[in-house]
Amino acid sequence: MPKTLNIFLSGDIVGEPGRRAIREILPAAKKRFKMDFCIANGENAAGGSGITPRTFAELREHGVDVVTSGDHIWDNKEILPYLGVDPVLLRPANFPERAAGRGSVVIQCHAGPKIAVLNLMGRTFMRDADCPFHVAEREILKLRTETPIIIVDMHAETTSEKIALGRFLDGQISALIGTHTHVQTADEQIFPRGTAFLCDAGMTGPHESILGREIEPIIQRFLTQMPQRFEVAKHGIRMCGALVRVETSSGRALSIQRVNIPLENETKDIQAA
Repeated sequence: MPKTLNIFLSGDIVGEPGRRAIREILPAAKKRFKMDFCIANGENAAGGSGITPRTFAELREHGVDVVTSGDHIWDNKEILPYLGVDPVLLRPANFPERAAGRGSVVIQCHAGPKIAVLNLMGRTFMRDADCPFHVAEREILKLRTETPIIIVDMHAETTSEKIALGRFLDGQISALIGTHTHVQTADEQIFPRGTAFLCDAGMTGPHESILGREIEPIIQRFLTQMPQRFEVAKHGIRMCGALVRVETSSGRALSIQRVNIPLENETKDIQAA
């Protein structure tokens, strides 16, 4: 039997409820699914927008090996000194080269092999960025000199851009998992050359919400077009993501499954986001 690794990628962690999901759901899920490595998109971990040194440290403390991000990585300026200093905190690799931080990392997994994580951001309906296709080609050439096991977090709005990049990279990476929309898709598959794919991992956070925010202010915004304050919601906490089993020698994905786990015995005394 070939040696394999189980690699988990959590969708966007939203506010304190999302961090609570990581604290209270992830440890048991690691045992249940025999996870060897955990990646999480943390760009909404602090109050629903951005990440801080404290929230980054909290995710790491509770079992996240690499934290990826996207268009909200700059929302809390206090994180800037950490970008590029701690190698496991990533920003999209197709941001300008002069931007703080780095877009990829290679980590020695406790189970033995090295695992590479590459963070990219889409351009359709998103802020300006370099072409993720060209940047992916460049970065993957470098990463493959160290390991065939490469996981891509593609933080993007449209399904077409994510699918196109996944097809473009088929056979060059182990998996491409989409983030950003906060809605878990049901299109998990393995492409012909061995790359696992899911358009969006979903949201780790409060699902009794509209994309992690309180429901009523968003409805009122649609009804009136008046400004509203979009607070992080508190209830219906779930941990969502994708679990990929990878052959260590080749980097090929052998299976992919969606993960969607509710927080048991959820109480009403949620802290401030």
